[in-house]
Amino acid sequence: MGRMRENPRYNVISMRVSDEERDHLENLMKTTHKSVSDIMREAMEYFSAHYEQSGLNSKAA
Repeated sequence: MGRMRENPRYNVISMRVSDEERDHLENLMKTTHKSVSDIMREAMEYFSAHYEQSGLNSKAA
């Protein structure tokens, strides 16, 4: 039996990327020694922070 995690992750999200995007992601994985999941989580955090700061979340009337 596997170990119990404090914050288990049950959801899986998949996406399609071009060969160029895949190569870029693989380079990021090699240079950062992080998994695709970790890189994507950091990208979401980065985007969310900048999205909120720039005010892009307000809808135009």
